[in-house]
Amino acid sequence: MWLVSPVAGPHTGPGLLSHTEGSTVFWSASTVAAAHLRAAPAGSTGSSSLDDATEKATNAAGWVQENWGTWLTSGLQILLILVIAVVLRHVIRRTITKLIERMNRTAAAAVGTALGGLLVNAERRRQRSEAIGSVLRSVASFVIMGTAALTVLSVLKINLAPLLASAGVAGVAIGFGARNLVTDFLSGVFMILEDQYGVGDEIDAGVATGTVIEVGLRVTKLRGPNGAIWYIRNGEVKRIGNLSQGWSTAAVDVVLAADQDLQRARDTITAAGAEMSKSEPWNEQLWEPVEVLGLSEVHLDTVTLSVAAKTMPGKAAGVERELRWRIKRALDAAGVHLAPRPAPDEEEEPPAADATATIAAPSALSNPTSPQAQAVEPLAAAPKSVN
Repeated sequence: MWLVSPVAGPHTGPGLLSHTEGSTVFWSASTVAAAHLRAAPAGSTGSSSLDDATEKATNAAGWVQENWGTWLTSGLQILLILVIAVVLRHVIRRTITKLIERMNRTAAAAVGTALGGLLVNAERRRQRSEAIGSVLRSVASFVIMGTAALTVLSVLKINLAPLLASAGVAGVAIGFGARNLVTDFLSGVFMILEDQYGVGDEIDAGVATGTVIEVGLRVTKLRGPNGAIWYIRNGEVKRIGNLSQGWSTAAVDVVLAADQDLQRARDTITAAGAEMSKSEPWNEQLWEPVEVLGLSEVHLDTVTLSVAAKTMPGKAAGVERELRWRIKRALDAAGVHLAPRPAPDEEEEPPAADATATIAAPSALSNPTSPQAQAVEPLAAAPKSVN
């Protein structure tokens, strides 16, 4: 016979009564618990570990389910920021490059004109525009990518205040340590922007003089008259004399004997200059007629005539050499003699050495009767007292 009971049996479902033949047994809660403990196998800890793992997996899945929306939003924001930064950087750099190329094409077109050939140096302008474009592209890339990096960190909920403070302190330290480098860089930028000099110009930078062969943001290269290459830091240049901008002056001094006909010499020099201005390639390099300015020096046996001419920038040295050549030949043909070179002065013989220079001055100590000699004599020892 089966009876329904609220007590669960060890081998029955909940609420059933265990049945045996001829008797009915009721199981209490304590009896059931004790039976479960006795019936539990020795490896019951594996079941509890599995339950813990299941609980952890359930918690992790719940945490992921709660935060996956935030992660997806942040990821899309970061991706959008990077895409915008890359596209913007590409567009700005391409725009700067197109602008520089347009400037170079304009300069190249101006070279073909009569006035542009005198006022525009295509290679110099190209070098200057390329340097400016390089600076602008670097600045644009630094600003855009730096802003994108800071925006990504803010999306990731990273506090930027300590980072910015550390960057500021590091920037100040680097600025103090590399102040010479910063000075050179800024000086180079302003030199290029202000077009103080360019490739091919002959300049006097104070520390060196020569022809500019390369203009950089930190260092300028000069080719000296003897072929040496000078590397000049832009930050150390205090003054610059550009000998190749606008026009140059070729100056020649002609030294004549004092008894020569000055008017004849003047006419001869003027005629030689006029003939030079009509021949190639001096007709392009001489911008004004050769002019005799007059006497610059008058001595007892010589006089000096000053000759000058306005030339193309950077061509004064070559014009001076050619002008001296032609003036010398013209004066010789006209019978006007140059002043003879003064003979070098005879070298004076050095004065004879003084024999008494090595003799020491007499000393008062050499005379034994002198007070000085007596003062340095040792004092006599005091007599010993006898007790």
